[in-house]
Amino acid sequence: MAKVGFIGTGIMGAPMAANLLRGGHELFIHNRRTSPAQLIDGGAKQCPTARAVAEEAGIVILMVPDTPDVEAVLFGENGVASGLADGKIVVDMSSISPIATKDFARKINALGCPYLDAPVSGGEVGAKAGSLTIMVGGPQEAFDKVRPLFDLMGKNITLVGGNGDGQTTKVANQIIVALNIQAVSEALLFASRAGADPARVRQALMGGFAASRILEVHGERMLKRTFDPGFRIELHQKDLNLALQGARALGVSLPNTASAQELMNACAAHGFGKLDHSALCRAIELLAGHEIAQG
Repeated sequence: MAKVGFIGTGIMGAPMAANLLRGGHELFIHNRRTSPAQLIDGGAKQCPTARAVAEEAGIVILMVPDTPDVEAVLFGENGVASGLADGKIVVDMSSISPIATKDFARKINALGCPYLDAPVSGGEVGAKAGSLTIMVGGPQEAFDKVRPLFDLMGKNITLVGGNGDGQTTKVANQIIVALNIQAVSEALLFASRAGADPARVRQALMGGFAASRILEVHGERMLKRTFDPGFRIELHQKDLNLALQGARALGVSLPNTASAQELMNACAAHGFGKLDHSALCRAIELLAGHEIAQG
């Protein structure tokens, strides 16, 4: 049984932390809002600060929204860095900038502590089921020590390379997911506007080369209009911003990523930013003056 810290118990973090509790680990948690009662009832110990979490735990996991949040949790007043001791491991499972991640890792390493960036894919469903895909950057020895915890939270777990490579992989993942959501949205809208039953079209496509998890899961959301997150549009916007910022820094063009981001921007402008990212279809529907579910 390990002493594990978990900072950020929101939509994704709470079920991930719950899986660690069920795995028999001693859990120390901190959240800027009230922590979920299910974790406290399950035996997790509430800590007043991120520093207190780091003082108690040998492995400290972060699951917060964005790069500035990670920086504040790590290096702000009463942050994780101020409570670390030599040999403790910091694991950032948030989705943030690969460039900033390398800087954060250097600062934590200077304190004698290994750092892993380990963003995830699979959404709330995967977090609850313990079936997340986990993309890890960092040293092999630290990865091996944390692997039993990763196994409680995910199924497809890969050490990609050094610090920052996990976050780079997550950005690549978010590009693929966004473009797939856009493709499914356009395909089902086309079918619906042409007079075909979009539900039957989706069923037919699921048996062919166009089949995908996005068509299966988010196609159903589009048809049933079930856009409760999941993974919010505003968070996917953030991830695509990371992709486009990285592309500029690398001198490469990502034209379809840019178009997907503009559709997400349109959704946010219409007040859909807190809906699931499958609601990207709403921007395409507004352009067409037609909803997929109308048939």
